[in-house]
Parts: sequence; C-alpha cells; structure tokens
Amino acid sequence: MAKNRFHEGSGPSQRQLRVGELIRRTLADVLNRGDVHDPELNRLSITVGEVRVSPDLKVATAYVVPLGGKQEGNMFELLERNKSELRRAVSKELTLKYAPDLRFRLDETFDRLDETRRIFSQEAVRRDVEGQDAGEDDDA
Repeated sequence: MAKNRFHEGSGPSQRQLRVGELIRRTLADVLNRGDVHDPELNRLSITVGEVRVSPDLKVATAYVVPLGGKQEGNMFELLERNKSELRRAVSKELTLKYAPDLRFRLDETFDRLDETRRIFSQEAVRRDVEGQDAGEDDDA
C-alpha cells in the first residue's frame, strides 16, 4: 500500500478519522434505539464520545460514558457481553473489508473539562490570563 505523502506525523489519517466517526454514529444509534437484544443494556443511556480506529481499521476503541456517570462498571460488563451483536450491527452499516473488533474505554473528556474549568476559576490563573490580555491590547 502506498504511503500518503501528504500525511505527516503520527496522528490518525483522514480515513481513520472518517471511519471512527462513522462507527461512533452507528454505535450511538444502535445503543439509542435499543437494537441489542439485552434489556439490561437497553435500559442504560450511554454516550459514545469518540471512536479511535487502528491504522489497519481492524480495531475500534469506543470511548463511552453512562449518562449521569452512574453504573460505570455495570455498563462495561454489559457492553462486553453484547460486543459481538454490536460488532455485527456496526459491520452491517459500514462497507469495510473487515468488521472492526470493538473495545470500550471510559471517556474522561468531561472530567478533564471540569478540571480545566476549576483551574481557570482560580484567582492566580485569572490574574495571569487578564494580564496577558492587557499586554496584547498594548501591542495593537
């Protein structure tokens, strides 16, 4: 396979990003509609924040979080138990050579956002940011 001469760095390729987003939408739809034949999993509201795909598109890691942050452990147990059915649903929607193996990890994005807000609300940080903004105004 030819190497993409326009893609630099070790980040994901455009194809990985596109396939990851398609898998994320499909997983979110399947979980939202309750297409899985497991009433326990269908009772949970699960947010699929992001899906990262390996370079060969054979492994997809879905970053998920239960709505309200409750029942984390139970959620992963249910997702693992229904992994094959979720994989089948994803492969039915996508036209890939291989159905990617699904892995589930906790999406910590919301926790990081809360931590960032907490840091920016500190008086010393606010003072530094305001001082930097005033310095930019002087340059204009």
